[in-house]
Amino acid sequence: MTKVIKEEKIILITNDDGITSPGIKNLVEAARGLGKVVVVAPDKPQSGMGHAITIGSPLRMNKVELFEGVEAWQTSGTPVDCVKLAVDKILHRKPDICLSGINHGANHSINVIYSGTMSAAMEASIEGIPSIGFSLLDYRYEADMMPAQKIVHTIVSTILKQKKLDKHLLLNVNIPSVPYEEIKGIKICKQAYAKYDEAFDERVDPQGKKYFWLTGEFKNFDKGKDTDVWALQRNYVSVVPVQFDLTNYTLKKHLEKTISFK
Repeated sequence: MTKVIKEEKIILITNDDGITSPGIKNLVEAARGLGKVVVVAPDKPQSGMGHAITIGSPLRMNKVELFEGVEAWQTSGTPVDCVKLAVDKILHRKPDICLSGINHGANHSINVIYSGTMSAAMEASIEGIPSIGFSLLDYRYEADMMPAQKIVHTIVSTILKQKKLDKHLLLNVNIPSVPYEEIKGIKICKQAYAKYDEAFDERVDPQGKKYFWLTGEFKNFDKGKDTDVWALQRNYVSVVPVQFDLTNYTLKKHLEKTISFK
């Protein structure tokens, strides 16, 4: 009888904070033992890049030795570029899962639109690769990542044990910045309706020239108890299933009934 040898799962890891950030190091550690980990990440911080791609300049890519026993590449491109390069030039196949993060700072609610972390995960989902973006609600470089590392390992190992994954599975996971024993659990949530009240602070540089610095205050308008913001405020990990189809189907049905160009 021929013995069937299971092929090791390929786990692609990327981020938007750059390949030397503490977050990606902790993501690598969380994924160890779950499959063959390959890292392809930007060579510098790319926060707030959203779904940007590089089209007007060449992309550079170099192999680096940053994670013991793990193949790693740094690129001059955006987080989305990293996923595209990984699939086409490094793996030469689609990985079994793509993990993005661990981001320094929240990617809940409206942040998902601007996030390079989530855009990398979304690009993978578009390509038919199950993907998860992870964020810790702590912007500090020296943030304690150990609780997040444990949460990541739990979620990824659970997902990989599923017999059949939706190839477009895309999860936005946010982790409260508290000790592990204070995390109450994991909640499946919806994205809260919120926005930033933004302003540009006008300043003057040492040469006397004006410049502007974006400032803003996060405003949550959603009082529901099933949102990511609600869960995180109560020390739950929030998991929001996301999709790249932006069609408003309710409005589509309404317009089909009310607007005619005949």
